[in-house]
Amino acid sequence: MWYLSTVYTTPMEHISSQMGGQGRKKDRATERGEIMQYFIQKLNVGRARDGMPPLTMGRMGRILVGIPTLDLYFLKSVCDDASKRGDMTSFSKKFWWEINPKNHTEEAKAKQKKMAWPDSFAHRVGVESKPKRTYIKKKKPSESEYDA
Repeated sequence: MWYLSTVYTTPMEHISSQMGGQGRKKDRATERGEIMQYFIQKLNVGRARDGMPPLTMGRMGRILVGIPTLDLYFLKSVCDDASKRGDMTSFSKKFWWEINPKNHTEEAKAKQKKMAWPDSFAHRVGVESKPKRTYIKKKKPSESEYDA
């Protein structure tokens, strides 16, 4: 009966060695985190050039705390369009302008509308804006004109 005592006393391997480590860690990657990393990557290029400290995930999370994820995708497309149209600082300028809540009040929208092209430009250069076109409505032919 000596063999029974050795069966129960031999050390057994832990089950995690068969499963590939100490268990699996939970994957914490999210859509929101990925888009935040995208913004950090784009914005830190200009910040490094200007001698400013780089943005961190914590700071970016605090900046974007009230903005829904779908709106972040819209913000990304707007900033990408700005960078395609302008120079390398356009992305950063557009990002910081768009997340500023003061730029999205009714007063700010009215001011932007007032400064819109072409009337505001014409006023600056001393040229009066073009008059609106008036269209003359054609008279519908009466039935008697069809018979003639």
